[in-house]
Amino acid sequence: MKPILPGAPWLIAHRSMLSMNQPHKITLNGQDYVLWQDTDGQVYALNNVCPHLQAPLSDGWICQERNTIVCPFQVLEFDGSGRLHQDGKLSAQAIAQPLELIATGDLIWTYGGFEPRLPIPALHQQVAEEYDFIGVTAERSIHCDFLRSLLINYDHNHQNGTHREMFRVKSCRAEFVEQDGIYAKVAQTVEVADYTSEEIEANPTLGTFPKVMQNFLEYVFPSSQFFCLNTPDIQTYQGHILYPETENQTRTFILLYAKFKSPELKTMLQESLLQTAAVVVDQDTRCLERLYPRQQPKIRLPNEEIMSYAEKLYRDW
Repeated sequence: MKPILPGAPWLIAHRSMLSMNQPHKITLNGQDYVLWQDTDGQVYALNNVCPHLQAPLSDGWICQERNTIVCPFQVLEFDGSGRLHQDGKLSAQAIAQPLELIATGDLIWTYGGFEPRLPIPALHQQVAEEYDFIGVTAERSIHCDFLRSLLINYDHNHQNGTHREMFRVKSCRAEFVEQDGIYAKVAQTVEVADYTSEEIEANPTLGTFPKVMQNFLEYVFPSSQFFCLNTPDIQTYQGHILYPETENQTRTFILLYAKFKSPELKTMLQESLLQTAAVVVDQDTRCLERLYPRQQPKIRLPNEEIMSYAEKLYRDW
């Protein structure tokens, strides 16, 4: 496939997504890779295709003694640099193709083998240092092209329909606060309807919403959108992450960070927050996977200049 946005930094994993000494398969721009994390927290990645008979290395296992990944067919071993371990020796050169990774704290980035065109965004590490990490949620593949999967995160109108059952949005206004190249900050004022006590009991997160929410969103094109909710009891930084798997398939997950007024609130709300975020992605996914082929829109709605900004960055890449 023709690579999507070659040279962009892609956030492909949080360390918590990688079990110790277990192969973890990802697909990026049409190529499969296998990742693994050793007991020291080092993360490695190779082309998932064994260079002998093309077996998927991710179906193999990790030899902890030598920190190698073992091919499931003929038990060939490769270290994190792609060198073959055989008869107690490592080959002089890589035989399996390694994927260069960049670790910033608990976040694992890659340029997918392309020359970098953008730096690793600093915003992620700033959020991680200031907020408690709650967890990863909504990890899934969306059967939709990357651009459409991207634009739904810049769409401040779709919650009126797509998320109406959960958020009951009565009105939404969004405007740029800051726009600087690939970074944008958007202020959002949302008015929501009341929830019943039964609904709040089933989903305690709903009880933290004021009737008028003053949210803001921070975007770092092309992979990251942070939704920031501030209430008297809780502040959340909800990071929606995307990267292109294939031409028509996009990978997403959410990194959830938060500050709580009290430890008791954290205990009460953290699971509800993760579940609520996952429902949002489920609803977005259902919408995206049912869209007809894209045409030129014949209707323009308020708030859409934010979508136009993102699409221009994509088209001008």
